[in-house]
Amino acid sequence: MPKSGTALALDYGKAKTGVAVGHPLTGSAQPLNPLPSKSQAQLLAGLAELFRAWQPAHVVVGLPLASDGLDTPMSETIRAFGDTLQNAHPGVEVIFHDERLTSQAAASVHADRRQSGQSRSRDAQKLDSVAAALILESWMREQQEASCH
Repeated sequence: MPKSGTALALDYGKAKTGVAVGHPLTGSAQPLNPLPSKSQAQLLAGLAELFRAWQPAHVVVGLPLASDGLDTPMSETIRAFGDTLQNAHPGVEVIFHDERLTSQAAASVHADRRQSGQSRSRDAQKLDSVAAALILESWMREQQEASCH
């Protein structure tokens, strides 16, 4: 199990990147406002602010693998970004986590909430961050299961 403490998760995108925060003790994650990511410099600046505010022990970066579990062109881009992020913040552990199906799950959660009146259309702007929260919760669940064995 990685060192305990606050974790951030990223659902990387070329226009915006979803962000969530959570703690392994609770196992739950909260979506934050997505960060603009049209340039790597823009995203790194936004993340630096989040790192100062949340002081995470680790950052879980969603990795969009192919259905057979192999890398895709996007996952290679994300791995390179993760390496850049690790070099920029050596005190924070960057972890890659399979994100297959989280975007669809986030859209499904949003649709269910809209139908029940718990969510508004402007909440759709946070879909990437809801996906990041699902990535983080999945990773925390795996860590918990691994520590039980």
